[in-house]
This record gives sequence, C-alpha cells and structure tokens, in this order.
Amino acid sequence: MKGVDKVLLISVAILLVVGLGMVYSASGVMALKKYGDSFYFLKKQLLWVVIGLSAMAAAMRIGVPTWNRLALPLLGVTGLLLVAVLIPGVGAEVNGSRRWLRAGPLTFQPSELAKLALVLYAAASLARKGPERIADFVYGFFPYTLVLGVFLSLIVFQPDFGTAVGIAIVMLTLLFIGGARVLHLSSFSVFLLPVTYKLVMGAGYRIERLKTFVNPWKDPTASGFQMVQSYLALGGGGLFGAGLGEGKQKLFFLPEAHTDFIFALIGEETGFVGALAVLGLFGVVIWRGSLIALRMIDPFPRLLAAGLTLVIGVQTFVNLGVVVGLLPTKGLPLPFVSFGGSAMLINLIAVGILLGLSRKPA
Repeated sequence: MKGVDKVLLISVAILLVVGLGMVYSASGVMALKKYGDSFYFLKKQLLWVVIGLSAMAAAMRIGVPTWNRLALPLLGVTGLLLVAVLIPGVGAEVNGSRRWLRAGPLTFQPSELAKLALVLYAAASLARKGPERIADFVYGFFPYTLVLGVFLSLIVFQPDFGTAVGIAIVMLTLLFIGGARVLHLSSFSVFLLPVTYKLVMGAGYRIERLKTFVNPWKDPTASGFQMVQSYLALGGGGLFGAGLGEGKQKLFFLPEAHTDFIFALIGEETGFVGALAVLGLFGVVIWRGSLIALRMIDPFPRLLAAGLTLVIGVQTFVNLGVVVGLLPTKGLPLPFVSFGGSAMLINLIAVGILLGLSRKPA
C-alpha cells in the first residue's frame, strides 16, 4: 500500500462499509422471509467484497507493460464469454435474460468484464496509434466502431440495454480523449440513434419505462410503482433520515432496494445529509481517478486511468440519475454499494489498477 493514493483508497473503503450496512438493512427482512436467513444477501456480498479486495490487491502489483500485453487476450476471452452466455445450457437465464455464467454458488456477468476489457483495448490501441493516426477515419477510428459494435450487439442480445448504453458512453468519451475527431464521433453517434430507437420501440417494456419516466404518477400502483416508492423513500428521509435500519420502503414496497435502488434507502435512513455524504465520496473517487490520469506521462496509463474512472463515474451517474428520476429506469448497480458480485469485482479491480498507477507517474 506504500505510495498509493490513500484518499482514493479510504474513500472506496468507506463506500464498501456503507454498502455492506445498507445491503443488510435493505435485504434483511426479505431474506428472512424468502431464505430463512436475514444475513443471506449480506454474506454473499461480503464474500464478493473479499474476492474483490483480493483482486484489487493483485491488480495493484501488475505493472503497466503487463496490462498493455493483456489488452488483446482479455478482449478475446471476454468476447468468447459473451458468446457463451447466450448458449442455452451454458448461460444462466433469470427473468428472461441470459447474462450470467454460473460456477457453483457464484454467478458471473461477462458484460461487467467487457467494461474493463474494452477500456484496456482502447487505451493500448489509442496509445500505440497516436492522435495523428486516430484522426484518420478508415485506419484510425473505424476499427473501434467494429469492435464496439460487436460487443454492444452481444450485450444487447442478452438483453442488457442499460449496460450497452453505459459502455458506449465510456468508449466514445475515451476515443475523444484519445484524439478521435468530433466529426467521426458525432457521425457514429448519429448512426446509433436509429438503432437505439428501434431497440427501444421494439420492446414493450422499454416503451413502458419511457412513459413511466415522463410521468410515474400516472400509474403509481403498476408501471410507476418503483419510481414512486423511490421518491417516497428519498422524500421521507428529511434532513437526517429515519435512522439506520428504520426505513419503511424496504419492507416489500420498494423493489430492488438492495440492488439498483439502494441509494433511495440511503436517503430514507440517513436523510439528505447522509445522501450528500455518499455523493461526496463518489465525487472524491472520480476526482482522484481523474487526477491520477492527468499525472500520467505516457499515453497508455493516462488513457487507462481515464477510462477506468469513466467506467465508475458513468455507472454512478446513471444509477443516481435513475433513482432520483432524471433518467429512465435501467438496471445498473451503484458501484461499491449495491448488492452484486460481478460489478463489485470489476470495480475493485479498476480501483486496484488506479492505485497501482498512483504510486508514481508512468
């Protein structure tokens, strides 16, 4: 741990502790009724935190040249895993979605690994080509659209539209940082618009989510139920909250209180002050990640740090935007806080890489 960015490390550690406490608070009653063990989700989350911290410690010790060499192999393995998850009998299907690979009691979501793999690939490739070559459409920019298109298609087929959108935002921003021309980026974004429109309009539940986003109070007991309950939780917390463990919306009112909507429970139980403190911690994480990127001398570690910070930042922004009603509902967890193993593992590996880079400019 010597020489690492201690502010980043401490901020993430506090978020992990907050997450464990809130996962138990959010899921205890439900877990007791469903599994006969109020600690069921807490124990699973704690296991993933331990696995994630071990992976973070390992990632800190891997040097920049090794990450550069791992970029293409990891991209290839991730692509194979994304294909495997779509094969009946191989991928685990839950609620009509085939997003997970099962290994004993644990499940893993390859689309989470895709975030890390694509950032590594883009950072290594952009650094190798340089801004001058990236500015050329055919040889510089176009290959990234092909790779991104294949990965996004595999993720959308699962289906996992929210993760695909988040990855697209991260990658296009990273390409801009790496020197891609605004004209090429805007042209590709315009190309994605009709594709996005068709994907949204071709699925009834996505259309319903858009309608609910516009006016959740129109149907507060059905399609708008989750958003209305989120508002009630946030509003019911007041300035200082109802107290830890005293929230009412988690008692079979607010769906996904321990996963995607855990921030609503934080607002209810710790109030505006507690919610603001959590927001501040995420702000510190993003600030320190950005600072690490700016301190890098060579292009690969600089782009890698920027991309990993974007992964955490975009996921945080989307999750919070959904919970407070600024964005349509998407199934993205809050980093380090929400229940979920795959996201926890990948986000902690990302932090481990950032901590490794923070030791000295590379």
